[in-house]
Amino acid sequence: MKIATYNVNGIRSRLPRLLEWLDETKPDVACLQELKCTDDIFPVGEIAGAGYGAVWHGQKGFNGVAILARGCNPEETARGLPGDPDDAHSRYLEAVVDGVTIASIYLPIGNPQPGPKFDYKIAWMERLRHHAADLYAGERPVVLAGDYNVIPQDEDTFSVRAMAGDALTQPESRAAFRTLLAAGWTDAIRARHPAGRFYTFWDYQAGAWARDAGFRIDHLLLSPAAADRLVDAGVDKATRGKEKASDHAPTWIVLR
Repeated sequence: MKIATYNVNGIRSRLPRLLEWLDETKPDVACLQELKCTDDIFPVGEIAGAGYGAVWHGQKGFNGVAILARGCNPEETARGLPGDPDDAHSRYLEAVVDGVTIASIYLPIGNPQPGPKFDYKIAWMERLRHHAADLYAGERPVVLAGDYNVIPQDEDTFSVRAMAGDALTQPESRAAFRTLLAAGWTDAIRARHPAGRFYTFWDYQAGAWARDAGFRIDHLLLSPAAADRLVDAGVDKATRGKEKASDHAPTWIVLR
């Protein structure tokens, strides 16, 4: 079972690249982030034409998450992250596909920091920790996939100095991510590739792609029942280099 996460950075404008990637790689499940469209204009027809059922949680202009499943319809189990009834951001969607609980996550960036946006980021991560604990307690295969907007370690960025003031590398952000790992969740990429550079994002600015000046912020965290079935993990880096591509590359796992 191949499960991927892909921040598409605007599903309407990147639709040709998305459909191309689905056709080329045929993931069984694709978790999408930054749809940047309302629910009524989600391209459900085009997605169905590619052979995928879908659930989605959109928002005008920014945010938005979706879960696509090849040859079937995902069974939605949660829309929105619990813990703050006043949070109107479309950042969390959860569904079951073939017995695996899968979440598509778009975590807040948190810049500028310090400030209210960073406070919201850390509070959101705390809410995620609580909900993840509930999922973990079920002892079922769970995959928390998405754009976490956290660079976990120095080796996950092209330049520690360049990112020093960014919310993605702040001690509080990294500590919140480590707390998830300490609770028993497995970082799939690092489980299969303990060392080395596996970037998932390259900015459009300053020739970042040409210089390979990227960082790793797209993650798939696995519950023990899912981690026991992990066969492989990787990044479809070439997708980022195509014309009018997203600034993220799809990141994926294969479960037995």
